[in-house]
Amino acid sequence: MKLKSLLIAHAVLLGSCAVQGQAADDASLIKKGEYLARLGDCMACHTVAGKADYAGGLAIESNLGTIYSTNITPDKQHGIGNYSEQQFSDAVRKGVLPDGSRLYPAMPYPDYAKISDEDLHALYVYFMQGVKPDSAQPPETKLSFPFSQRWGMRFWNWAFTSDKPFQPIGGASAQVNRGAYIVESLGHCGSCHTPRGLGMNEKALDSSDDRFLAGGSLNNWEVPSLRGVPRWSEQEIVDYLQTGRNDKAAVGGEMTSVVEHSSSHMTDADLQAIAAYLKFLGGNPPLQAYDVQAQQKTEAKLTAAKNLSEGERLYLDNCGACHFVTGKGAPGIFPELDQATIVNAQDPSGLIHTILAGAQQPSTEKAPSTLAMPPFAYRLTDDEVAQLATFIRQGWSNHAPAVTKEQVADVRKTLH
Repeated sequence: MKLKSLLIAHAVLLGSCAVQGQAADDASLIKKGEYLARLGDCMACHTVAGKADYAGGLAIESNLGTIYSTNITPDKQHGIGNYSEQQFSDAVRKGVLPDGSRLYPAMPYPDYAKISDEDLHALYVYFMQGVKPDSAQPPETKLSFPFSQRWGMRFWNWAFTSDKPFQPIGGASAQVNRGAYIVESLGHCGSCHTPRGLGMNEKALDSSDDRFLAGGSLNNWEVPSLRGVPRWSEQEIVDYLQTGRNDKAAVGGEMTSVVEHSSSHMTDADLQAIAAYLKFLGGNPPLQAYDVQAQQKTEAKLTAAKNLSEGERLYLDNCGACHFVTGKGAPGIFPELDQATIVNAQDPSGLIHTILAGAQQPSTEKAPSTLAMPPFAYRLTDDEVAQLATFIRQGWSNHAPAVTKEQVADVRKTLH
């Protein structure tokens, strides 16, 4: 009897240890999955401010119309609580739902296709066990014909996506390949920074093609190339992704949400890996050479404040207090205008939008202050904004085309 009791006690102890071990493993997977969800920027699209995390309902503007993000909490009626791991994988990697219907590529599954099996498993465990269920039912996406015919996405996927897993870059360091994996898969940077074809497809999905991350256009903003990032050091790339600012620039547009919800939560090692990978890509020529004489000429005229053009006067009245007569701003606070990418973009819409609507940097752990640029739409006419933007694009070392009042009027129409 004594031996039997000892055996029973031993079995109970082993069972208890096994349960504790399983719980520890699940907790570790949930934590890993939560971090991977940050890498994938899932919250930015599937969360509406003031509502439950991942409950969906965000209106995503696209060239096809407005697409509403879905509820990806483990709610069994309106969320993904009934998904098997394979069904979860098919939705994330292939854009195919359990009932066979197709997602639109506003969900970046062409990039998520490269997520490893190990990472996908951690994501599944996190969303099923680490996210609180919510019964919110987001608005239904209703696009006009023919885009309303989701079955057509089957052919789009056949033509423009790939099921090829992530391929490490031969001869590159482990750090560069870690950065490549993040950027090409979970980070889905190419969905904004890679040019798109006639079918609204990304023209390249990885670094084997020089078009990958070569820049594009998104919601009337010219999106810069990330290949080499010639004006920034690796540390400046890290600073920008971690805090939304560096000594040359401050975040704006869609990238504000990326920094707030994703990159500011990444580890230093992963941010450094991303920076190393972008520098490794290269292939992007720098902006025109810095013109010291032109810079000094603009600075001297603004300092003297005599015989000013309308654009120069508007600059001193509205911009000079923060960006200064040098056009250099204040490192880590107010961005540079001289040689800035958004200033010199061929399409001036991003600059016009910033002047009209203003901008605000997100609050992050390493930079909690929310510095803001005020909007000027209420006080400047279309013609005044055009003259101000033209001066900024042609002052100091900048040599970008002039801006017209018609271009300003078009951007103003898009303001909410």
